[in-house]
Amino acid sequence: MTDTPVITKMKVIPVAGFDSMLMTLSGCHAPAFTRNLVVLEDNAGHQGVGEIHGGDYTCDCLNAVRPLVEGQPVSKYRQILQKIHRIGNPATEDDGEGIQTLDISKLKFVVKSEWAIECAMMDLMGQFLGVPMCDLLGEGQQRKEVEMLGYLFYVSDKKKVPVGDMQYLDESNSLDPWFRLRREEILTPERIVEEAEAVSEKYGFKNFKLKGGVLSGSDEMDACRALKKRFPDARINIDPNGAWSLKEAIELCRDMHDVITYMEDPCGPEAGYSSREIMREFKNATRFQVATNMIATDWRQFYHTVSQNACDIILADPHFWGFDGAVRMSQLLESWGLTWGVHSNNHFDITLAAFAQVGAAAVGTPAPLDTHWIWQDGQNLLYDTPKIVNGKLQVPDAPGLGVHLNMDRVMEANRLYKSLPSHDRDDAKSMQYLIPGWKYDHKKPCLVR
Repeated sequence: MTDTPVITKMKVIPVAGFDSMLMTLSGCHAPAFTRNLVVLEDNAGHQGVGEIHGGDYTCDCLNAVRPLVEGQPVSKYRQILQKIHRIGNPATEDDGEGIQTLDISKLKFVVKSEWAIECAMMDLMGQFLGVPMCDLLGEGQQRKEVEMLGYLFYVSDKKKVPVGDMQYLDESNSLDPWFRLRREEILTPERIVEEAEAVSEKYGFKNFKLKGGVLSGSDEMDACRALKKRFPDARINIDPNGAWSLKEAIELCRDMHDVITYMEDPCGPEAGYSSREIMREFKNATRFQVATNMIATDWRQFYHTVSQNACDIILADPHFWGFDGAVRMSQLLESWGLTWGVHSNNHFDITLAAFAQVGAAAVGTPAPLDTHWIWQDGQNLLYDTPKIVNGKLQVPDAPGLGVHLNMDRVMEANRLYKSLPSHDRDDAKSMQYLIPGWKYDHKKPCLVR
């Protein structure tokens, strides 16, 4: 297809959006999160778009490869990615550890900036061919809607931020019950249930995931029990990001089979043993299925994970694996009798559209996909944001990614980005408002000190 349109321009636009005071093992989300957009234009008048991890490092990586993209036919998107991969070298501070201990400073090395370019190029290719992006992946479109889960978080009290520092978004006057609730303090089982009720009412979620690593393990299990009591038919799972010791994880989970469907990264490295060895011991002791987005974030890590039978569900975020890689992973897992799913970080609706496409192309029966979008909903950068209806993300019925940028909203998000004192994620800073002198410890829940 030598006569396919040619990419005439590549723009990298860093953007920011507002967040809640969400709690995780790594600390507390800041009032704003950052992302990078890739916008491609071709000589047929089409625009392709992709979204990826925020921060200056990722932005610089994207800008550095612009000469490899501009002037190239859209049909050569695979060769363009090959060239980018060949010239890429690990950053000097990248020790290869990845996020096995949820060190957020290393997330930028796990996320590959070029996947935003892949997304934007496949968006253009789909528009040229008149087919949705999912038809260009794997075996093509498998479904028209993708099951999602309600991603629940503990939320701290934004009123503890002192006057003069950047404040968290206040939606107390919103007419939407969920928009009001998501900016309030949520730290008890009763409030977690209220959170689940609100997102179930708005988005129709049937299944829920609780982000753990915040309170004691027993307190978080109480929240899971409360969720199961309120939603007896729901699949409930919890992700403490490896905060628990092996002994504690076994004690907490052994008798929870009637509550929890599977465990996500319950424990991590300890006593000289790797996360993979520890997770295999957890599986042996509890007979739980285990999911991960921490110990299998590239093909080499995946090999060691499956060779030790450490996990059953691989959460193959396309921003870790690439779109082609994520769907290839689904094919491999399906043939091996394992399960595919997707993990997420804070994101705009461009990533939501991308999740729709990759979820539509994944083979087999995926686990319900993660999305943070419910925490950012309303900050749309698209004219035609995909909808979550009855707990399922609707796949756009249009060529390519199937969505269109609202450039006025994009530039507004860019202005917010430029106003921030730092563009890198730092979950420790906001924790200082709650616990002065707080320091990250991957074996201690963030509010347990």
